[in-house]
Amino acid sequence: MMFRGLATLNLDSKGRMAIPTRYRESLVRHCDGQMVVTIDRDRCLLLYTLPDWEEIERKLVRLPSFNKQARRLQRLLIGHATECEIDGNGRILLPQPLREFAELDRTVVLIGQGNKFEVWAEAAWNARRTEWLGEGVDEDGDLPDELGSLSL
Repeated sequence: MMFRGLATLNLDSKGRMAIPTRYRESLVRHCDGQMVVTIDRDRCLLLYTLPDWEEIERKLVRLPSFNKQARRLQRLLIGHATECEIDGNGRILLPQPLREFAELDRTVVLIGQGNKFEVWAEAAWNARRTEWLGEGVDEDGDLPDELGSLSL
């Protein structure tokens, strides 16, 4: 499954977020509505299908435990990973500790990122997007070599 685009959504009083209808049927077919949400260093949440998360988790677990950065990544991503299921109304419950981490209140932005979604507090997303757009592109290129042939 590929997720793309942006949707502004509301959280209800229990912290549930409705998955946009364009994804619901595919998510039920692909992963029986089973998702995993975890934190990201950018203070947003990452939302994966369970099969995609399990693949990432296997890679994370294989990282060397004596490597400080690897342990940090394992603790943050795996330690905060929480399974959630799309309910009969097409909603998922975002756990309170994760909502607090990402400072999610009422209005959130769901951003498709290929194999996952990012969930941002609307104000945080708007601020970061403005910041990123203002940075411009360095002509000397900070882009990975793999993007050298990409033309938009």
